[in-house]
Amino acid sequence: MAKLLLKLQRYFRRKPVRFFTLLALYLAAGSLVFLHSGFSGEPTVPGSPRSPAAAEGPGLPYLGVMQLSRGFKAAATMPAGPRRHGAWFKSTSKEPSDRGKPRDNGGPRSRALRGRSGREKEEDRARYLGCYEDNTRQRTLRGMSFFDYKKMTVFRCQDNCAERGYLYAGLEFGAECYCGHKIQASNASESECNMECKGERSNTCGGINRLSIYRLELAQESARRYGSAIFRGCFRRPENVSIALPASQLMLNMSVDKCVDFCTEKEFPLAALAGTMCRCGFPSTLFPLHEREDEQLCAHKCAAEEFESCGSAEFLLVYQTQVQDNRCMDRRFLPSRAKQLVALASFPGAGNTWARHLIELATGFYTGSYYFDGSLYNKGFKGERDHWRSGRTICIKTHESGQKEIESFDSAILLIRNPYKALMAEFNRKYGGHIGFAAHAHWKGKEWPEFVANYAPWWATHTLDWLRYGKKVLVVHFEDLKRDLFVQLQRMVALLGVTACEDRLLCVEGQKDGNFKRSGLRKLEYDPYTPEMRKVIGGYIRTVDAALKLRNLSGVPEDYYPR
Repeated sequence: MAKLLLKLQRYFRRKPVRFFTLLALYLAAGSLVFLHSGFSGEPTVPGSPRSPAAAEGPGLPYLGVMQLSRGFKAAATMPAGPRRHGAWFKSTSKEPSDRGKPRDNGGPRSRALRGRSGREKEEDRARYLGCYEDNTRQRTLRGMSFFDYKKMTVFRCQDNCAERGYLYAGLEFGAECYCGHKIQASNASESECNMECKGERSNTCGGINRLSIYRLELAQESARRYGSAIFRGCFRRPENVSIALPASQLMLNMSVDKCVDFCTEKEFPLAALAGTMCRCGFPSTLFPLHEREDEQLCAHKCAAEEFESCGSAEFLLVYQTQVQDNRCMDRRFLPSRAKQLVALASFPGAGNTWARHLIELATGFYTGSYYFDGSLYNKGFKGERDHWRSGRTICIKTHESGQKEIESFDSAILLIRNPYKALMAEFNRKYGGHIGFAAHAHWKGKEWPEFVANYAPWWATHTLDWLRYGKKVLVVHFEDLKRDLFVQLQRMVALLGVTACEDRLLCVEGQKDGNFKRSGLRKLEYDPYTPEMRKVIGGYIRTVDAALKLRNLSGVPEDYYPR
């Protein structure tokens, strides 16, 4: 061994350049390892448990991890140690197996009763209208249709029709799904819709030449479409219509397609049908599209299409074309280094990426991240590569919830989402990517119960920590942002210290979805939460609700609590 070392020493004395080259490579490799450990793409949590005395803040009682995690029998704190990544807890017990339920083999009456109870559960996304006649030669619903003679369910039919923007969804013969904008037949007796769905025997899916029809609630995530255009609604004609909608053309043979095609050719994002007049323009302060009217006021038949509505001179039927509104698409880095670091903080799965998209469009500046995600960078989030302290971005995405990390920011937008939705979204991201879905085996296997046991307590402690340690925190609920994007975005932009004109915010409303929205076609067709999970998560919701109210903030939205 001594001879080998002596030979190496003589070799490097003769050729010092090679020695220094080797030394430089060694140091570079060590630096890369250090950087990787410091900027991992997963959130971190403090290694050692906090004592109540150290954690208490003014006006907010300590609600530690151990206190929150009592509800899960399998949850146990991880051993204390240095900074680590991922979940706070690790489950040590196996999920109990589901007990088999006796199968109900009742007749048509019992199936109808089960179908009625199933329909009551669908009320949040659709309203059951009744049983209707159908005819193979002249369909009652004349939009898209598809069949599945093995796995058809009410949910699947509704979701497919809603995803394509139709107003009605109808099921027939237990396996056929029909979509449409208008019901063109009369009612039938409820007893004639007596066939079980092929994919769920607890629900009724029409009958022979009979449709079980649902009216889809358009307030859901899916946008209502007509061909390539998105339906925006019925609106009263603006006062200065020639200024608000500058391009127009008289069309005696008016149809939706013709007006949409005309406005697309003129490169306008809005097409407004006013009887025989087609008008085009942009969303603006003169025509903001915020006050929708009853669609019946626009229900005047088109001259060229018997089953289409074309509005009137006073009430315009508005569609959004495929033309991109470029008034809010320019983005750049801050011209000078930011004086303050603003966090865009959220629990994973709470819509942080979507909020970044909205902020970038509204302000015109890139957002940064505490982590690095190559897929987000490739999708246009150019601030993703900047170090989070660079000062070149308008705000910083973070899922961190430790005191040290929180106190490194001067202010924060805290985005909170319904834990039931957030947990499912993060589970899908973890096992399927940003816009993918977890496989059925993951939901049914041990991964889902362990994930809920680990992440559900974190949902609560994340909010509590930001309320306790954050210096200037603006709370925004994901559900409020979806429901009233314009007002909530104004609040967020004001905290960032940027003045955004109303026309730019209206442009954001038209481009709000971005590139990271999951399709509704593969949503789970069953509830993955067990009663035990719901009981524990309900406790976390009440804890967060109380903490928000202690800060004189509105509590969590009512839909956080299961009905």
